[in-house]
Amino acid sequence: MPDRSLEKLADSRPLHRFLLVRLSSLGDVIHALPAASALRDAFPEARIDWVIDARWQRLLEGNPDINEVIAFDRKQAGALSSLIRNLRAAQYTCAIDFQGLYKSALLAVASGAPRRIGFQSSYAREGLVAGFYTERLNPHGPHKVDHNRTLVERAGAKLGPPRFPLAVRTEDDELVTRELNNHGLTDFYVLNPGGGWLSKCWPAERYGELHRKLAQRYGWHGVVTVGPGEENLARELIHAAGDLAPVAIPLALGPLMVLLRRAKFMVSADTGPLHLASALGTPVVGLFGPTDPARNGPFSPGDISVRNPRHSITTYARGASYSPAMLSITVDQVADAVERRMGCVDTGLR
Repeated sequence: MPDRSLEKLADSRPLHRFLLVRLSSLGDVIHALPAASALRDAFPEARIDWVIDARWQRLLEGNPDINEVIAFDRKQAGALSSLIRNLRAAQYTCAIDFQGLYKSALLAVASGAPRRIGFQSSYAREGLVAGFYTERLNPHGPHKVDHNRTLVERAGAKLGPPRFPLAVRTEDDELVTRELNNHGLTDFYVLNPGGGWLSKCWPAERYGELHRKLAQRYGWHGVVTVGPGEENLARELIHAAGDLAPVAIPLALGPLMVLLRRAKFMVSADTGPLHLASALGTPVVGLFGPTDPARNGPFSPGDISVRNPRHSITTYARGASYSPAMLSITVDQVADAVERRMGCVDTGLR
């Protein structure tokens, strides 16, 4: 006799069950958010789950486009086998891999989804992973956001204006308020001297000189943000700033979102906090050398990217020293870019 309870369960499942795979990192997760939004707009009744490295799950909390955020902590014993069991139990109809690495493609396969969409080998970071997909695409559009939306468009999404749903917690808001009050800060801007690998960073000493110019020009205070292991950059920046030194406020991801949202503007190289600030609507000036701002720059049309093409060769190789392209960017160039960006805010162009 057939098990009617299983039949009821099958009947209650949404027709479309999507698994999105983008494990890391900060900026790359931000650039995939509009793809999930486009998918939700096309399939309002679908189940849409996202598997992500536990370190970055805060970015997806409270996202109305996601049914379940599946946090994967590789350091936890048995985490991978448990994850695979749960993925298979969900019976996804389609898995979409935005990352293009073996670890992400294998999760798409392990989910058991009969339809698996990913990038072509010529585009994927680890080209041979394309063999794990049932559908392989060359992305269209200039930016990473456009590339990710190419994949969901194949899945049936209709592309409207991009959305970046980022939720702020009340407790994070209160924590940042206390920190700012402790430092006597009201109007402030953010300088972020870090950036994944050194060849796409701008020297901390130049950020210090920039801070002196900006503080004198606007009368606002500077706040320095850095990631784990980048504390020395904050110290170098503050030392170079002299008597008008900014303050360094180390924050976890949730409070960082609050801080960036409250900032007057942010200056940063091509790194996660830059893209987070832009997605939150904060005016941004991005500094670019080896990486191409058309592909990896801040997505908001009002934001400004500073790059000297004559000195720049586009590469995504992880260099261990400052690149000539980044060293060619002067403090005056960046200060002028901030003035142009703030002029857009003042005239209502933001």
